[in-house]
Amino acid sequence: MAKSSSGRLVVITGVTKGLGEAMAAKFSTLGHTVVGCGRSRPAIEALRQQYSAPHWFDAIDVANDCQVSDWAEAIIKQIGVPDLLINNAAIINRNAPLWEVPPQEFNDVIDINIKGIANVIRNFIPAMIERQSGVIVNFSSGWGRSTSPEVAPYCATKWAVEGLTRALAQELPDGMAAVPLNPGIINTEMLQSCFASSAHHYPSAAEWAEVAVPFLLKITAKDNGNPLSVPI
Repeated sequence: MAKSSSGRLVVITGVTKGLGEAMAAKFSTLGHTVVGCGRSRPAIEALRQQYSAPHWFDAIDVANDCQVSDWAEAIIKQIGVPDLLINNAAIINRNAPLWEVPPQEFNDVIDINIKGIANVIRNFIPAMIERQSGVIVNFSSGWGRSTSPEVAPYCATKWAVEGLTRALAQELPDGMAAVPLNPGIINTEMLQSCFASSAHHYPSAAEWAEVAVPFLLKITAKDNGNPLSVPI
């Protein structure tokens, strides 16, 4: 199995809903090969039914390095090295003051939002460096550059994404790029958990992808280390 000869190989985490699902649809429509993962097996199976080869979808928990390692090895061997690696998978804590967030809930946010990105990078980036090309986009947030009450764990992870990505950018060889991306405010389940009915005032994930995917495809080595925002 090989990627489409005319398009890029795009790897997206958190592909089963929200922004990940919308990006997969738009990238595939534009002729690019999408490889994605998510934790929901039924949702992954639905994507497999919707998209035929060379697109590839697996049930993977990015917080589990062993799962990510096996997944990355299979992708690189059977499809190729990613041209665009998008770390989108993330969760948010239920609205609560920091001291009321249960320890396990706090740990889950940290494990997926920070360690998950590190696991994906650890297992995909050596092959990208060997090829000396590729773009890594780590999804940050407006709350990675500002703060709000009752989402302190989420804010902490997105501020970490900003620092992790900018440091990573300094480690990459010429010809590559790593950027933290603020996707903007989009009407997703995550936003609804914070904004309730007010979330409907913002663009849907599909509407967002119409702007975001072309924007992502224009990121090049000259953008390395720059904090970017989708112009919605």
